[in-house]
Amino acid sequence: MLAPLWQPFMEFAFMRQALFGGVALAMSAAPLGVLLMLRRMSLIGDAIAHGILPGAAVAFWLVGLSLPALTLGGLGAGLGVAGLAAWVTRNTGLREDASLAALYPISLASGVLLLGLAGRRLDLLGLLFGSALSVDAATLQAMVLVAVLSVVLLVPLYRPLLLDCLDPLFLRSVSRVGPWAYGLFLGLVVLNLVVGFQAIGALMMVGLMTLPAAASRFWSRRLPWRLLLAALLGGLAVWLGLLLSYHLALPSGPAIVVVAGAFYVLSVLVGPVHGVLQRSRQPIPL
Repeated sequence: MLAPLWQPFMEFAFMRQALFGGVALAMSAAPLGVLLMLRRMSLIGDAIAHGILPGAAVAFWLVGLSLPALTLGGLGAGLGVAGLAAWVTRNTGLREDASLAALYPISLASGVLLLGLAGRRLDLLGLLFGSALSVDAATLQAMVLVAVLSVVLLVPLYRPLLLDCLDPLFLRSVSRVGPWAYGLFLGLVVLNLVVGFQAIGALMMVGLMTLPAAASRFWSRRLPWRLLLAALLGGLAVWLGLLLSYHLALPSGPAIVVVAGAFYVLSVLVGPVHGVLQRSRQPIPL
């Protein structure tokens, strides 16, 4: 009865590569999503995902269909969008989410126009929505490396980022590490999105980063537990999404995100921390 849950990964190497890479990336991206929500920057992932496209388009124009070139181009463009939004915020007072909301449609339109000017064909839908089943050995190594790097760097970044969220003025008065920690944190977000677009697509990667993070909020008030729960829910969404994709012949990226969305809806309904059912059981104050 349990054979359908593991048999595809035992029989096919491409399923194993998609599973290992996807789980590794989910376990690094979902905790980043928790910290983004704590900073009230949930939409920054969506903005940076759109910002990746011009860099990937320029790399494709210059080099052709080369995954290292697309990765470097997307990384440069994503960091550029994040840095430009931070610069606009510091110099104009405009909220950072508003800066990103203004920049990401420009980035998306610029990327599409650059692809048109290049005169070559690039699977734009594949770039935006991806295919986890096409992960090769080189991409798998990159995904695992980025996941390990993210987890290792989050350990020393945890306290400065937490203080920066709760009381940035206090952190600024006792240490100068705040801006560096924030910049490194944004770099990790961009790096996870850039590596993820090769597997499940730039837009789908945003769902894998934010949905498990949002779901974990309904299960614990403690931030360390939320980071762990988000990582576990993200890994489970990758596993079940790949199974759904295999057995029903569905696109792998959207299937993974749909499963993550189902976890979120379930958490909203039955989560013990401000879930719908939990709140309905509380007595109404007179």
